[in-house]
Amino acid sequence: MSDAILTINAGSSSIKFALFLKNGAIAARPEISGQIDGIGARPHLTAKDAAGRRLDDADLPLAAEGQHHAALEFLVGWLHRHEAGWQIVGVGHRVVHGAQVYSQPVLLNDVIIGALQSFIPLAPLHQPHNLDGIAAMREALPDVPQVACFDTAFHRTQPEIAQLFALPRRITAQGVRRYGFHGLSYEYVADVLPQHLGARADGRVVVAHLGNGASMCAMRNRRSMATTMGFTAVEGLMMGTRTGSLDPGVLLYLMDYQGMDAPALARLLYKESGLLGVSGISQDMRELLASDRPEAREAVELFCYRIVREIGSLAAAIGGLDALVFTGGIGEHAAPVRQRVCDALGWLGIELDAAANAQDAPRVSSRDSRVDVLVLPTNEEWMIARHTAELLGRA
Repeated sequence: MSDAILTINAGSSSIKFALFLKNGAIAARPEISGQIDGIGARPHLTAKDAAGRRLDDADLPLAAEGQHHAALEFLVGWLHRHEAGWQIVGVGHRVVHGAQVYSQPVLLNDVIIGALQSFIPLAPLHQPHNLDGIAAMREALPDVPQVACFDTAFHRTQPEIAQLFALPRRITAQGVRRYGFHGLSYEYVADVLPQHLGARADGRVVVAHLGNGASMCAMRNRRSMATTMGFTAVEGLMMGTRTGSLDPGVLLYLMDYQGMDAPALARLLYKESGLLGVSGISQDMRELLASDRPEAREAVELFCYRIVREIGSLAAAIGGLDALVFTGGIGEHAAPVRQRVCDALGWLGIELDAAANAQDAPRVSSRDSRVDVLVLPTNEEWMIARHTAELLGRA
């Protein structure tokens, strides 16, 4: 019987899961992976095995009341029915916010869960769903230890000055500061960088995690020195439906002259803007790149422009640039986006290999490029599984 680590990423309308076998080290690929999406409307399960073969693809007969909790209970039963020589010995959860308190994964107990609940005001759109996932899994698997892995933790290595806003100290003392997110993705990339860059992996590296949520991180010695997201996951780059950085005066104008209240502003910032808002067509980069409408082109151009601007800022924060890494759904698969960004950064010594870029190759920079440009798939689930296994091994 093999030990297995289950990873859970519980969001507002979806639950992503992966199950990794542990035979000494964590397996490179999950034995089973998938997601339940459409929670709150029409929940649907998709799952595949390690070879990519479909295990399930079906709507779930769940009552509307308490659907999030019921979906996790269903998932545990579904996994038990698909056991094949393995048993779950630990569950690792992606938790968005660890505030300044948690810079490492932690074994969950009632006291720590209480602390995580106190961070809900720092991430009201994400933290409650992460905590719901923890509660449901503790109930469904009461004898299995649960571990929290934090999206903010990787950025706690930043200099104090990089984490501050120019606000009165009394407000900073309340926890209003730059936290940064996508930390599990950046940690994974930092972990595998030496395989691709050798000693240069410890140099000045900017990683661009580009997807429906998008951010970038500047690293030295594979540690976070600066990042584009701040107090919330809406700051920084333009995203699928999020504005990215916005003049706070715009919000004051919308409140004073358009009568928008906090819920309306939240919808605008998180759900109605970004690629979707600018294009009026879609938040999907693939659809926008395929469109010949001028609004689609402008949305893509603005997305790339903001990336270029932020790379300049991050390169300044770490004193130059030795490598640029693209990851995330757009970063890994949208060759035209990478081309536009790198063409605009030629002054930094970046030169792409067009053929390699078109193939989404791991290395897309030319031999003459002074900056290495890589395309590396991220793997937050594997990082969560590894952290969980390591923590349980020390428990």
